[in-house]
Amino acid sequence: MSTPDTGPFLRGLFDLTGKHVFLTGASSGLGRRFASTLAAAGARVAMAARSVEKMTSLAAEIRGAGGVCDVYALDVRDRAAIRHVIAEAEAVAPLDVLVNNAGIARPRAPEKLGDAEWDEVYETNLRGPWVLAQAVIAARLADGRPLSIINIASVLGIRAIGHLAPYSAAKAGLINLGRDLCVDVAEKGIRVNALAPGYFATEMNDKWLHSPAGERLRQRIPAKRFGDPAELDGALVFLASDASRYMNGNVITIDGGHTAGM
Repeated sequence: MSTPDTGPFLRGLFDLTGKHVFLTGASSGLGRRFASTLAAAGARVAMAARSVEKMTSLAAEIRGAGGVCDVYALDVRDRAAIRHVIAEAEAVAPLDVLVNNAGIARPRAPEKLGDAEWDEVYETNLRGPWVLAQAVIAARLADGRPLSIINIASVLGIRAIGHLAPYSAAKAGLINLGRDLCVDVAEKGIRVNALAPGYFATEMNDKWLHSPAGERLRQRIPAKRFGDPAELDGALVFLASDASRYMNGNVITIDGGHTAGM
């Protein structure tokens, strides 16, 4: 076996040029970083979220940096809307990558969690990704093209922390959803993997991370710090690219050693 020319080989291995990526939850948090990262790696990014205004400003940034992206209004709790938007994106170009990133949490003690809150978390974090995956898988089975699905899970889908029952259950379900789909569709060139971040600082959780409770949590992380969203770039591009073409039904955990030390 010949040794590859390292520079061009590695650049090509992780290059997303020509790939069409559908990303949910693109308007805020890690989703904004994911959209910019995927576009910078060469992908055309179909950004989907409820807040079109926030995505429009992000789209301007991406295009200003030379990237290509499209904006779609989508509430992942709406099954019919999911199928409609996927059809719209497919009409632009077949999807090569689906990133199920949209997610919410409703911290509550078990006895104080309402039915509507449970349903909101479940439908956003697990049912929505299932409907999205089903729609895109059907399209790829019909045309025989390969597909990579990346489910953004969480360390809380692996270990529990309390007061987040529906979130933890949904994230654990998302991990096993990927494993089950892998068994069904791996032979068809479809990959389903999960990325499980630990605690990463974003505008959504910054206040809590700097609270006394957040400080206690930081001390339990072996790295003794929270993650920077940029530290997810490599794993995200790896899973989206051909570099991970034989990886299927697996979970990449990036958490500063949190799950090792919990």
